[in-house]
Amino acid sequence: MRYPFLPVGFLLPLGLLGSCQMQKSTTLTAAATAAAPPVWQSAAYTVYRDSLVQGMHTARALSRTELTSDYQSPANEFQSPQVSFKFSLNGKDNEMPPGQDHTFMAIPKADGTGLETPLIVFGQHYVDKTLVPANTYLAPNTPLKIRLDLRPLLAAFQQQGYYQLYNGQKLYKDDFKHVFVAGNTTPLSWDFDNLINKPQLELKDPDGDGIYETTLTLNAHSDAKTTASSWKQNLDVSGFPQLTSNYPLLDALYNMALEEAKRAVEPDGTFRTGQEWAGVWTRDISYSIILSQALLQPEVAKTSLMRKVTPEGRIIQDTGTGGAYPCSTDRIIWATAAWEIYKATGDEAWLRQVYPIIKNCIEDDQQVAYDPVTGLVRGESSFLDWREQTYPKWMQPADIYQSETLGTNAAHFQGNQVLALMAEQLGHPEVAAKHHKLAEGIKAGINQHLWLEENGYYGQYLYGRNFLSVSPKAEALGEALTVLFGVADEARARTVVASTPVLDYGVPCIYPQISGIPPYHNNAVWPFVQSYWGLAAAKVGNEASFMESLMAVARPAAMFLTNKENFVASNGDFAGTQINSSNMLWSLSGSLGLVYKGLFGMDFQADRLTFRPFVPQALQGTRKLTGFKYRQSTLDVELLGYGRTIRSITLDGQPLHDATIPATLTGSHAIRIELANESPAAASQNKVPHHIAPMTPAVAYTNGRLTWAAVEGANAYQVLRNGQFAGRTTTPEFAVPTPVAYTEYQVLAVDASGFESFASEPLPIGAEKFRRTYELETAAAKSGKPYHGFTGRGFVEISTTHNQALTTRVQIPETGLYAIDFRYANGNGPINTSNKCAIRTLRLGQQQLGTVVLPQRGVEEWSDWGFSNPVIVRLEKGSYPLTLAYETADRNMNSEVNQAMLDYLRVTRIK
Repeated sequence: MRYPFLPVGFLLPLGLLGSCQMQKSTTLTAAATAAAPPVWQSAAYTVYRDSLVQGMHTARALSRTELTSDYQSPANEFQSPQVSFKFSLNGKDNEMPPGQDHTFMAIPKADGTGLETPLIVFGQHYVDKTLVPANTYLAPNTPLKIRLDLRPLLAAFQQQGYYQLYNGQKLYKDDFKHVFVAGNTTPLSWDFDNLINKPQLELKDPDGDGIYETTLTLNAHSDAKTTASSWKQNLDVSGFPQLTSNYPLLDALYNMALEEAKRAVEPDGTFRTGQEWAGVWTRDISYSIILSQALLQPEVAKTSLMRKVTPEGRIIQDTGTGGAYPCSTDRIIWATAAWEIYKATGDEAWLRQVYPIIKNCIEDDQQVAYDPVTGLVRGESSFLDWREQTYPKWMQPADIYQSETLGTNAAHFQGNQVLALMAEQLGHPEVAAKHHKLAEGIKAGINQHLWLEENGYYGQYLYGRNFLSVSPKAEALGEALTVLFGVADEARARTVVASTPVLDYGVPCIYPQISGIPPYHNNAVWPFVQSYWGLAAAKVGNEASFMESLMAVARPAAMFLTNKENFVASNGDFAGTQINSSNMLWSLSGSLGLVYKGLFGMDFQADRLTFRPFVPQALQGTRKLTGFKYRQSTLDVELLGYGRTIRSITLDGQPLHDATIPATLTGSHAIRIELANESPAAASQNKVPHHIAPMTPAVAYTNGRLTWAAVEGANAYQVLRNGQFAGRTTTPEFAVPTPVAYTEYQVLAVDASGFESFASEPLPIGAEKFRRTYELETAAAKSGKPYHGFTGRGFVEISTTHNQALTTRVQIPETGLYAIDFRYANGNGPINTSNKCAIRTLRLGQQQLGTVVLPQRGVEEWSDWGFSNPVIVRLEKGSYPLTLAYETADRNMNSEVNQAMLDYLRVTRIK
């Protein structure tokens, strides 16, 4: 395991590392707190009415407006001195096969001289066999010089103009920009895509001798040991709803979230995403608005949403893999946020403003991203937009576009439902009918293709190339959205909440974790996801899960005295994830949403507000929410007792029919809700230990056998043929027959607990027998640009002005199912950011066959060639003109740069 995460048990002795005075103070505080009965406790922490204790650390509410915490981060304690690393050309994982890393033991020398690696030749595996004494850890702030010999690569550039990488790809001299080091110990990172943003990880050769070096300070965490020792309210939040209850700690955390919500508004009237994240981000603000900001700050919510609309009236997909849209397609969550504002405000002008924007986007998505075969929508997992954090490393941006993911599809289901409801409200019944039908198609696709009956929850996504299979990892946000949006029926929704894996510190973004990937989306809990999970638990009446969600959101806020963006799932610490921020908009919005929509059960609809409160027995008592603004009314709500059954509810002393107030209510009113003090039927959770799945195998084919290096921790391997189970083996090889049709193989490593790695990169066997290629310079004038690595006599440029329609006649030897793709280059941006993904429509005559996506592959790396997504279509025997055209729906998020170089077209018969 590359990442020796700190187990829960380490938290106790860490308190002993501070000063005697702090130790004494902490011990007394914990002892005093322990005298009171706990409200809730787990193996990791205990919650009292006015405090929270985690190991030797205590957070306490001195009042409803003041908190203290003595939390100390253990991030740089007890780290292994073994440093694992790789070198990276141009920020890609391209030195050695996956699972093969250099190692160096960073143990201080007895003579006090600095640490230095030997001179390592690029691509030659180095393993330091130094024995590590017992109880030896990596000291904080350890300097290490890393030395790399790049002379063989530079010689290859001089001799042949390129260097051949371990995987057969060629790196051309003109494309060589940088060399970095990636690794497992801070400040090293395995996030290859973002190495360019960490200049200290770049190796330099100032004297030009081909020896590149950098000196790093290991285990030097940028985060302080604590975020703050105290919080005291100093902003006026009286304009927001006020909460009082029998639980001072939860009241203080509510007030802290209100204050941070106020701090999150910029002078221009938009939301700031987080203390460290300036600007407005489509998905962040949308998920925040849905949770609570539509209720609290609707005008800021409106301004923020409209900031994320193009001049042409499309929602902006502002981040994601390979140049944003359509590799990422979760911008549609904007629609649900817009509808939430309408439900909260009843603003008809707003409804008319947003309706055409949502309609335009869904119409574009239908053409570009909807899969007519599965009924699902293509594109990256919603909010999980850091490629290696949730996808296998072999997946290129075009593969990620091709994937069909749980959370994004739940968002598209709801987006179509929302558009249908808006259409009904605005008098467009034909549009409403169309989008209800589209929503039902997505819902059916999710339940047919992603439901895992044996697991009791939905799979993470469909992935592959010409043949897709399901990743069985749980994906927390997607699971929650299927419950909240009604994708899962009532029985299935209860099963999802009871079965999805949950750790001691909360529900992780994915489970199990990916080997060799540091915490961020992998091995992390995000409080906003936990809040959606809590609301899903409340919806199905799972008291244990809802209560634990309330606590899992309260714990980090209390310990860190701010609403952090994320924390490490395995140890609960804010330090240790790749990026983090305080005052995070969607985290604080989730904390507030659990109060309004969870405890008080406010269910907003187009014409009413219904109360469906749910108070766990452990939180019984009286709580008041005063000054809550709903449309033209102001409500003071008193909630007594526990459970989710209402014994009585009154409006100004009169019985309130169906616990519902109409949207037409005006003025100030008092609502009193008395619960029946009956807990719902017991429902379970799937509490599991932290677990890391095996590494993904790298598979080769020779003489009728698949082979791969043995995977650490695996005791078996599963083989897939064309996405379907083909066999199982306990050794790293598998005999396969000579193919009589196009065949792709993949291998998954399986550990003793039954958890699978990702499937390996699809490996075609004998593909050339079933494939024809067409050089595109025969269809249009070849480009004169000085790029390398093409086949044939040249390549063709396509852009908004060059070759807007490119037609090639192809021969189809026999009727069958064919995959059509293009070899291309796109050097307009990096793999992980920017917005210059090229998009084109593929037609046979006038018939639309599908969309071809040509994502970015590297900044100015125009000799880095790869393949687009395959467009899979049934073709009859004969000769046909295939046209690649730039059409209205093919506009990307940049609007000006929509460019790629095309080498050749492939037509492969796959069935």
